[in-house]
Amino acid sequence: MDVENLLKGLNSDQRAAVLHDHEKNGQLLILAGAGSGKTSVLTKRIQYRILCGVQPEKILALTFTAKAAAEMRERVQKLFPNAGVRLCTFHSLALFMLKSKVPTKFIEQGRSERVATRPFDEAQGPCAFAYELVGFKKMPVPTESADKSFMQELANVGRHFGGRKFRFSREELFSDAHPAKLLKKLEPLRERVLESGQVVFEDLIYQAINLLENHEEACAYFQNQWSEILVDEYQDINPSQYRLVKALLGERKSLFVVGDDDQAIYGFRGADIGNINRFRDDFKDSSLIRLEWNYRSVPNILHFSNQIFQNKPIHLRKVLRAGNMNGSGGSPIFKENREPEIWVSEDPVEEMQKIITSIKLLRESYDLRWKNFAILVRYNRQRLYYEEALREAQLPIAGTEVENGELLEDGIHVETVHASKGLQYAVVYYAGMSEGLTPGTCTGTREQRQKQLDEERRLFYVGVTRAESFLVLLYCKRRYWKGRLAKLKRSRFLPKENLKTEIDMPVILFRIYAAARILLFMLEYIVKIAFMYVFRRKDLDPWLEEKIQKFSWFCMRMIRVDLTIEDQAQLAKVDWNRPVFVMGNHRSYLDIPIAFLALQRTVGFIAKTQLQRIPILNFWMHKIGCVFINREKGGGAEIIQKAVQSGKMPRLFIFPEGTRSKREGMVAFKSGCFRLAVEANAIILPIVTKGSDEAWEHRKNCKLRPVNVKILEPIDTVEFKKNHGGDAMDPRHELLPYVRNMMESAYDRRL
Repeated sequence: MDVENLLKGLNSDQRAAVLHDHEKNGQLLILAGAGSGKTSVLTKRIQYRILCGVQPEKILALTFTAKAAAEMRERVQKLFPNAGVRLCTFHSLALFMLKSKVPTKFIEQGRSERVATRPFDEAQGPCAFAYELVGFKKMPVPTESADKSFMQELANVGRHFGGRKFRFSREELFSDAHPAKLLKKLEPLRERVLESGQVVFEDLIYQAINLLENHEEACAYFQNQWSEILVDEYQDINPSQYRLVKALLGERKSLFVVGDDDQAIYGFRGADIGNINRFRDDFKDSSLIRLEWNYRSVPNILHFSNQIFQNKPIHLRKVLRAGNMNGSGGSPIFKENREPEIWVSEDPVEEMQKIITSIKLLRESYDLRWKNFAILVRYNRQRLYYEEALREAQLPIAGTEVENGELLEDGIHVETVHASKGLQYAVVYYAGMSEGLTPGTCTGTREQRQKQLDEERRLFYVGVTRAESFLVLLYCKRRYWKGRLAKLKRSRFLPKENLKTEIDMPVILFRIYAAARILLFMLEYIVKIAFMYVFRRKDLDPWLEEKIQKFSWFCMRMIRVDLTIEDQAQLAKVDWNRPVFVMGNHRSYLDIPIAFLALQRTVGFIAKTQLQRIPILNFWMHKIGCVFINREKGGGAEIIQKAVQSGKMPRLFIFPEGTRSKREGMVAFKSGCFRLAVEANAIILPIVTKGSDEAWEHRKNCKLRPVNVKILEPIDTVEFKKNHGGDAMDPRHELLPYVRNMMESAYDRRL
């Protein structure tokens, strides 16, 4: 397989990640949103490097479970059977290192009794087992836990050092972060472990760090063994695992890590989200790529999930975008793009009746299987209740034994959110949307409570993004919890109840009111952008991107538009690192904010210079990257070429009709924009809008108005030219009618 075939099917961000050049652009952090294909990117990166000539044995890929490592190994070996890539967990890596024979030219003074030099190795010369270098008398053997007498002695050390409230973890026995007095008390216990070789998993990590940080020859040996290091689920590594990675990397740049700070849900196990937040500071030459195309869920679920982290620092946020048009196995329920629903029940009986009725109805209506449904909960004791209720209703539950003793696979999944990570279901019922359940109880100091609450919010995000087609959030006002009937408050994670009110006023007054509110909104953010320039300049671009989206939704609300966006997944096919010309039919002034929402990003547009006459509009047109062209003087091609040459790829929304169409259907297209697109080697992205004029210019009343926008298949002008005569291709006679036919056909289907 060649590189181009390997990269087929990847979006532009995934492609950039796979092709990343460490020497030019340093270490790479990939912030991979939920359902964004991170495993595929990691696997293809390994395959790409092997295609580039890197020996498979020189590649090390680390993950957190043996299952994940086996899955990646299977994918890599489909292309490179028996490739010697080391795909493993942190703990198995550490054990492998300690069991390895390490070349050594000499044995340190005073250690000759402790380190037995092995016979001369023809390939490596004099060798010693690595575990002997760090003091083990026997080869280390991991155990689930230490024996009771050992744990009792450890507890006694803790009590004598810090009092009864002091809790010392067995996993921290070999940590070098303890005070000197405690280290002295721990020394006899450490020696016992080194004598017996009976270790717990975290001992392996600390001793591997010891090997790398305190034994130069061993460090040089293992750094030479792996020239490239990849880490999956980087947000879940703890401080010791981070030290291990840094020690293996040394001063090199070949570190490729994938993680999602929004899915960091294992703080209680010691995972430190700070490792991912500090990456760019720890590795000054590093690069960042965001994977934001979600190939799992419908747009409305993604829009809901994007609201969960509104208080997160702007430079760390991701915006999930729908990249899949055929999810849930092609079920019609996926095409419906349902909005998440909140169901409120008085008690668990009412709630369970709603769930069972819904499951049966959806299963029959959409030909779904039992295993397409999941009930997610925060705590395991909740899971037991829902399983019992499903049994009473005689519905199958996944994971339970059937009569022949095998585990039932085609059943409803009932599991904790932690257990659901990495999984997906067509329909998810997320139970326990109340304070004390979701979010769970947070204790300790104010700082500790806030840290726990942040993790609870991330856990909520994980649960929400398990849903492909339909998400139901369940709030039960009263239920038995911890042995008593409790009244439960609505979860702070649920959106506030929105009481929709009908507006009734003359249309002319409605339009004046809406226009005034929109202009005031734009003016307010002109003031705020000045603050960003002065105090938060580095956050300005993502801040502006977010506020443009907020402005667009504000316009829809003020003008009372019910917007439907179809086929947003087409956007995932666009290479946004190239010039992009978005071509749309022009029905209304509303087409601009509608385009922002449809594209989920800011684009400029080509405008006549005389449109600068309104100061507020003029200001924002410059900020979003509009291109001003005097049609009498021309020069549009030169302006766009300068942008391309400067490295700032233009993204322009162009109306090929020239001006707003005042009659039904589309008027004649002008050819200039197609010529500009070909000259810029741009991607053309057609979109078709229906109903925007009836929501503003031709509005007849103040009622909510439906507006529909459909995104069509993107066209690569470079490929189009290749397939239509090369340089002899005439945009006016070949590209223009091709795009017009696409748009006209889509528009006619909307009538």
